Amino acid sequence: MTTIDEIRDNFELLEEWDDRYRYVIELGRTLAPMSEQEHSAANKVQGCASQVWLSRQLDRSGGEPRLTYLGDSDAHIVRGLIAILLTLYSGQTPQQILATDAIAVFDEFGFREHLTPQRSNGLRAMVERIRSDAREALAAAS
Repeated sequence: MTTIDEIRDNFELLEEWDDRYRYVIELGRTLAPMSEQEHSAANKVQGCASQVWLSRQLDRSGGEPRLTYLGDSDAHIVRGLIAILLTLYSGQTPQQILATDAIAVFDEFGFREHLTPQRSNGLRAMVERIRSDAREALAAAS
């Protein structure tokens, strides 16, 4: 599993955006496969130009609950964005998820200038979906 620091380091090594796009697409190829059942209306993220699915598991076995995700998209670049998001969020506690500003990380990588408005809106929709899951998990735990 790639860490966000490894992704950050690789981004710094790649100066050209064509190379960065290829790297993001490569990251998307590392996503664990989702079953057909998980490609459901309930897992579909609204507000994305591409088809995007996020499937979550809530694991309460280790004391603090942790949210684990699978993600998929019909667009290669979006699969890569999902891979980066899941690197940040999957396996984290709801508090950790809510304390992590994924949009700031994507901005740090330079995506704000290099994503279309539709892709940026889709990215925000995916982040909001995960943050909403975290708020739900916190509410259920209290």
